[in-house]
Amino acid sequence: MPAFERVKSGIPSLDKVLDNMRLGDNVVIQVTCLNDFKRIVRPFVQQSIEDKRNIIYIRFSTHEPLLEYTEGLKIYQLNANSGFEAFTVEVHNIIKNEGAEAFYVFDSLSDLQVAWSTDLMMGNFFCVTCPYLFELDTVALFPVLRGHHDFATIARIQETTQLFIDVHSDDKDIFVHPIKVWNRYLPDMYLPYRLNDDNRLESLTNSVDLADYYNLIHNEQMKHAEQNIDSYDRFFREAKESYYRGEITDWTLNKITRSMMTHDHKMADLIRKEFSPEDYFYIKERMIGTGTIGGKACGMLLARKMVANYLPQYVKYLEPQDSYYIGTDIFYSYIVENKLWKLRILQRSNEYYFEKAEELKNAILNGKFSESIRAQFRRMLNYFGQIPIIVRSSSFLEDGFGNAFAGKYESVFCVNACSPEERLLQFENAVRRVYASTMDKSALEYRRQRGLDKMDEQMAILVQRVSGTKFDKYYMPCAAGVGFSYSVYRWSDELSADAGLLRLVAGLGTKAVDRTGIDYPRLVNLDNPESTTLIRARDKHRFRSEK
Repeated sequence: MPAFERVKSGIPSLDKVLDNMRLGDNVVIQVTCLNDFKRIVRPFVQQSIEDKRNIIYIRFSTHEPLLEYTEGLKIYQLNANSGFEAFTVEVHNIIKNEGAEAFYVFDSLSDLQVAWSTDLMMGNFFCVTCPYLFELDTVALFPVLRGHHDFATIARIQETTQLFIDVHSDDKDIFVHPIKVWNRYLPDMYLPYRLNDDNRLESLTNSVDLADYYNLIHNEQMKHAEQNIDSYDRFFREAKESYYRGEITDWTLNKITRSMMTHDHKMADLIRKEFSPEDYFYIKERMIGTGTIGGKACGMLLARKMVANYLPQYVKYLEPQDSYYIGTDIFYSYIVENKLWKLRILQRSNEYYFEKAEELKNAILNGKFSESIRAQFRRMLNYFGQIPIIVRSSSFLEDGFGNAFAGKYESVFCVNACSPEERLLQFENAVRRVYASTMDKSALEYRRQRGLDKMDEQMAILVQRVSGTKFDKYYMPCAAGVGFSYSVYRWSDELSADAGLLRLVAGLGTKAVDRTGIDYPRLVNLDNPESTTLIRARDKHRFRSEK
């Protein structure tokens, strides 16, 4: 069957208005109530069954089913709470297996925002799924709820889809208004229409009918007046307001923990125990984008908070916590916006797991960030000025219980001794390098060895100010190091392994982790910090930090 062939919708007057649905069409129907979507989708399914089409219902939502099982209808039950990548890959595989010219009905896109917290990720799902459906000459119908999402996300969906139809209703009437119909045109195509009880469309052409219709739209817009920001930002603002009224709920705090901090249940329990609502609000103010802040950032903040809670006498010695966090959603958006999703899906397969990694890595290194994200990068860099920063990986799985990922992903220094525009370019390159390090062979092997190669590995980024002092033309800390909760170095029976150990060096802490032949850290057992094997002065001189 040739591409773009006409398809019956089950509503003949709608076929006349749209010059038919066509093979390859994705049809997004924006409604206030899902019952309005049913008025259109059920005749479509009935017609498709009569025409012997391969008609499929993708069921993933908690709302009432849009369709009940009937002979000729195939239903897939999916779990959107499995996460963006796992869910999107599962949908991709269904589409691949069902093949060309299949017909689809999806549950409400708006419920993906509920599962993933943000409009951004709902939009990303549509922007990677719609083109794949188009390639296979399918027809797919998607409902989306009016007023639940920001204008930018609806604009992305409208730009990507082939048909976008607004449906409005009141107690008496249902109105259908085509907003976008791709690759065909009729003189009355974009008029609003009334859908009568017998499923006939009647154009609104007189002033009385049009006045009623636009009054209905006006009243709906008054209910949904705030669509200039992502729904997650609206949720957070409402959470702050409820907290300051003394009304914040455990459900709200659990959602914040799950959507911004971690999906790890053990870590989430610790965070809920130690964090106050003000801690969440402060982290959100220092986030770029949405999603979680990753394992490394989460662990750092939790450790700092536990010091404040249980060792408050030492808080005065800590520097301000002024890090920034680039959420995991930005990583996925970068992949989607740079048209790398198909390559990422291919790389995830067993056959191409290592083979396509280098290609994807190079593509990530050459991608571009959206202007809205670059604006947020600039705001952050203005805060740091010319103070050096370090751009650190903070992946979804990193530093979690049982999976340290130590040294598997990149951390990149930005010296910042240049103009604001050059600082931005250097920072963007640093973020790309961290993203690309997810495709390093050692990281891929580490994930596969631990059975993590099929799990979501979303990359967040932790941006930290480098603490230090300027020495002539050099900027560095006086001392740095790494701490261990258990010491394997015991040069005396009086030392306890359970007390822990520090490896300290002068300057930056890289030599505390990667020792070279001429550089030696100072080992400090925490139960007896002054204990040392270096008794003679010449030994102290010989086994010191050189650079």
